[in-house]
Amino acid sequence: MTRPLLLRGIRPYGVGDPVDLLVRDGVIAELGAQLDGTGAERFDGGGLVALPGLVDLHAHLREPGREDAETIATGSAAAALGGYTAVFAMANTDPVADTAVVVEHVYRRGRDVGLVDVHPVGAVTAGLRGERLAELGAMAASAAAVRMFSDDGLCVHDSLLMRRALEYVRGLGGVIAQHAEDPRLTAGAQAHEGEVAARLGLAGWPAAAEESIVARDCLLARDAAASLHVCHVSTAGTVEVLRWAKERGIRVSAEVTPHHLLLTDERLAGYDPVNKVNPPLRTAADTAALRAALADGIVDCVATDHAPHAGQDKDCEWSAARPGMLGLQTALSVVLATMVRPGLLDWRGVARVMSERPARIGGATGQGRPIAVGEPATLILVDPDASWTVRGAQLASLADNTPFEGMELPGRVLVTMLRGAITAEDGKVLC
Repeated sequence: MTRPLLLRGIRPYGVGDPVDLLVRDGVIAELGAQLDGTGAERFDGGGLVALPGLVDLHAHLREPGREDAETIATGSAAAALGGYTAVFAMANTDPVADTAVVVEHVYRRGRDVGLVDVHPVGAVTAGLRGERLAELGAMAASAAAVRMFSDDGLCVHDSLLMRRALEYVRGLGGVIAQHAEDPRLTAGAQAHEGEVAARLGLAGWPAAAEESIVARDCLLARDAAASLHVCHVSTAGTVEVLRWAKERGIRVSAEVTPHHLLLTDERLAGYDPVNKVNPPLRTAADTAALRAALADGIVDCVATDHAPHAGQDKDCEWSAARPGMLGLQTALSVVLATMVRPGLLDWRGVARVMSERPARIGGATGQGRPIAVGEPATLILVDPDASWTVRGAQLASLADNTPFEGMELPGRVLVTMLRGAITAEDGKVLC
């Protein structure tokens, strides 16, 4: 059992006068002004904003198989420092997380580390090869209780196979998370198809490669009466497809990454591979459309697509570099910069898109809960007035491939608490 703790003078969701919050046995026991808290350890909140612990539907922790880039321990540390209390670990490991044995290994490693709840994402197809379904039922029935399935990094491009996956997972109460990319349209592609790619001499990646798969999958989800989740939405056209589908009651949700909210393809001018990502950075018009869609709910949530890479996979020529960016420790600050400061979201909106909705989509029970008496004490304290400068070498990840190197970003997570246990405080992980 965790020790009693009294948080003094915090502001849940950034509204109203500061209040006190008493934690006992991992649960919020009292919430109000001037609580007594006899026998409890005290923490002076000083008006810090309190939010539910963040939930990331999309992270690559690389273990098993690529522990040179990241491990569950280092990824969990980065997550806790970034305010996350739950992380969904994608299946493109080595071996692939396509069996009960592998997902249980990931799940148990997450429990052993204990900094965040690690939810394994099961592969949709065996070996990510897109030929036959993986052991979906066995993974769902395992100790990991997998409810989200994805071949992320690769698209389930076979229409019949995708339909069968949706039908199967419907019976498991789960969701298929699709990496929407028509591989025939992106063969050899290196950058968003447009003016920048043409100027730089890089093969173009058309927006239609994403939009066509999203449209197809929405129709398949409609016919299967199943739940579809669209990974890392990156184009204005995809937003309109999602709007059309939601207006017709199709069970589709979607995520946007922090880097697609902030960065554009203009960053590619120097050919720095740190800016290479899948899907690629798009135009300023796409970025504006994504921000508006997140604000109005067409895009449901923010997910990091945290993708650490070993040095040799990024410190090379553009064409040979692996796509992907770090995201766990910078995500909240990027959302504050792109959504809160311009007035597109308030703090309750941040809780909705970074905690409540992702927890609901992924089936992470006990996460994304309200800050209220009787609820789990799984929360974070944020200094909204602080700022910090991103240095990849100082992040907790084993990798340092952050596109935000040298940027000054707003907001700082000071405390992360998982069921009453402080996992990170003032920039340090508490193991």
